[in-house]
Amino acid sequence: MQKKDIKILIVDDQPGMLETFTDILEDRGFFVEVAEDGFQAIDKVKKTNYDIIFMDIRMPGINGVQTFREVKKINPKVAVIMMTAYAVEDLIKEAIIEGAYTVVYKPFDMERIISTIERVLTKMLILVVDDRLEDRETFKDLLEARGYKVAAAKTGNEAIDLVKQGNFDIIFLDVRLPDIDGVKVFEEVHKIRPEVPVIMVTGYTAEESIQQAIEKGAYTCLFKPIDVERLVKIMDEIWERKRKHTFHPAPISP
Repeated sequence: MQKKDIKILIVDDQPGMLETFTDILEDRGFFVEVAEDGFQAIDKVKKTNYDIIFMDIRMPGINGVQTFREVKKINPKVAVIMMTAYAVEDLIKEAIIEGAYTVVYKPFDMERIISTIERVLTKMLILVVDDRLEDRETFKDLLEARGYKVAAAKTGNEAIDLVKQGNFDIIFLDVRLPDIDGVKVFEEVHKIRPEVPVIMVTGYTAEESIQQAIEKGAYTCLFKPIDVERLVKIMDEIWERKRKHTFHPAPISP
């Protein structure tokens, strides 16, 4: 897909910001339209199948989260990136929990904006490894709602086989599996694809295996029940490190 085929909508009540943002993205070759409030945005989404929407959180009339909900009803697959000038905001948390792709902060780092667009279009392939169906489905729903492609495995052996066959970008690996210990699975996966970040997942706060995996090169850990905000931050971090080529997996100790 060429840049001119990528349809982007920017929603913000500040005309100057809309003009600047539009000029930068159009100079990069993207097709861009704007809306000055949530009502205009909803009307435009009914008429145009956008790929990406940049949505300001605070707007007159209906706020960005309310607009986001209506937009997702019309086009569930569109990636909505929330924008705000506030570092801590309850509305951000609401949007992230309900399926917003990520959040970007004003004043903008335009390289970060372009990088986020690239990530949306890349549609990274993610492997979720967990023996509990409910947990696999929860992960799958959270990730697919943000446009990621997801494969799942319920055992360690199945995960290892999939990693041998597939070109995964990120792996979420449960520590406790029925056939092989999660740390052992990590070691095998890491040998096959050392460049792939692996996030260890557990429902136990005092889990010695987590520290073992981190020491052997796992990226980080994520605790159940899944904190959606932390999940989104981890995805943001990994993409930025990949983009800047700063992800260096640690070697496995013999």
